[in-house]
Amino acid sequence: MPAGQIPAGQVPAGPTPAGPNGFASPGRRRFLAVGAAAVGAAASAQLWLPGAARAAEAPLPEGVFSLGVASGDPLPDGVVLWTRLAPEPLAGGGMPDRMVQVEWEIAQDERFRTGVRRGTAQARPEYGHSVHVDVRGLRPGRVYWYRFRAGGRLSRVGRTRTAPQPRSSRTPLRLALASCQNWQQGYFTPYADMYAQDPDVVLFVGDYIYESAPSATALRRHEGSGEPYSLAQYRNRYAQYRSDPDLQRMHAHVPWVVTFDDHEVDNDFAGETPQDPGKQTHAAFVARLTAAYQAYYEHMPVRATAIPNGPHIRMYRRFQFGRLARLNVLDTRQYRSDQATTQAGAQDPSLTMLGAEQKRWLLDSLHGSDARWNLVASQIMMAETDLLPGAGKKWYYDAWDGYQAERNALLADFRRVRNPVVLTGDRHLTMISDLREDFADPASAAVGAEFVGTSISSGGDQDQAAFHAQWDPLKADNPHWKLIDAHRGYHLFDIRPDAVEARVRVVDTVRRPKATARTLATLRVTDGRPGVRLA
Repeated sequence: MPAGQIPAGQVPAGPTPAGPNGFASPGRRRFLAVGAAAVGAAASAQLWLPGAARAAEAPLPEGVFSLGVASGDPLPDGVVLWTRLAPEPLAGGGMPDRMVQVEWEIAQDERFRTGVRRGTAQARPEYGHSVHVDVRGLRPGRVYWYRFRAGGRLSRVGRTRTAPQPRSSRTPLRLALASCQNWQQGYFTPYADMYAQDPDVVLFVGDYIYESAPSATALRRHEGSGEPYSLAQYRNRYAQYRSDPDLQRMHAHVPWVVTFDDHEVDNDFAGETPQDPGKQTHAAFVARLTAAYQAYYEHMPVRATAIPNGPHIRMYRRFQFGRLARLNVLDTRQYRSDQATTQAGAQDPSLTMLGAEQKRWLLDSLHGSDARWNLVASQIMMAETDLLPGAGKKWYYDAWDGYQAERNALLADFRRVRNPVVLTGDRHLTMISDLREDFADPASAAVGAEFVGTSISSGGDQDQAAFHAQWDPLKADNPHWKLIDAHRGYHLFDIRPDAVEARVRVVDTVRRPKATARTLATLRVTDGRPGVRLA
């Protein structure tokens, strides 16, 4: 069974459609089983519920779909459709404290003349009136359109795409890598260019929101009066971020695969340990985790397998894009040991980034894969960053450099994996590197490639001269680096059987709602040749 798939007939707790796995009820299935022409004709006359049911439906305020629509976690036969009812998005949502029926529809065309699936989901107050519809029975490698209706209000139309059929090996994949979108430090202008590039899927590897308090000097000020701690506060922060028009449009355009890093909860947290344990008791931080994870689930297009269990949420999972690519999505926050504080600590073999269960899962997935390309989504940088010019070493302990024994063992395993490519965020910089078996030995073999994507907006419009003055002197100590840069943007990957071509797409500013984009550099990873090269 594909990762994240819900067994047939099992209806999870929380927001669910009327039938198993997101299918319409049996009566509606008969309607959908007729020929395409009949479906189109019937849909024109009976687009949603019958008139009697509509008459009994309680009206909802305008703007109930203010947070837009999204899709995610594509499978060959299915995809998750998401929305959240929130007519007053920055005031807790503004919905009545009751369950609301939400109709959904998916079709083969943008005008919904050829319907494919439809049904009803429950938007429940205990989940912030969010809706997660796990639609199945779709065809592989197809584009679909979808929409929602509730209380007489109609959502915008979304567009999504299923994964290729499982045995396909020639279907190319275009993937966009994004991370780190700080509302206060800039507009989300890179998404406008990403929309124009039309990827098949967006991979977002963390820092979807920032938990920082509002700043009077910020370009766009955070809502609220401080950091979020409660569920209501996290909901408001997500709602603010979801109001960005470029982000909304990108979510409505293609499916996303998401995972979180630290700022969705608290900067540099590790497991159940906050950054500042002297200021947050364990009980208080567990309550904060519980609120943050629930708000994350409520706002992301993920399956019911991600419904949190208190301060725990299952986010590591994998996706298959035919036999071309397998995508392993990691969780590098929830299971890690607390960060080291010394060089000796960073090399302690007892420290773990992944935890025993997730590490076994990853190795089983990598070694059991028949895919040409084995992609690993890691929130934080795996390649070494030596911050000390000349002799000696200095590392960031929050990154994989702080968990070197586990990192080095994983890189040794990469020698037996076909074409491993790591896709990363966090750093607010473009840092593209060879992954070497032993970073202490610059002559050691390359075993893979890593693309650390720059940020969408975090860091703002950075001073490029100051950046190069700081970082260029470190290149000699980090010979595995192939490209470093400090522009805002994202990475775009065209994945084919023979090679992965990566374009670093950057914008000239995030201080204005509109920006000019360009390709800063093009790089290539070739099948059977570990490492990355400038194209």
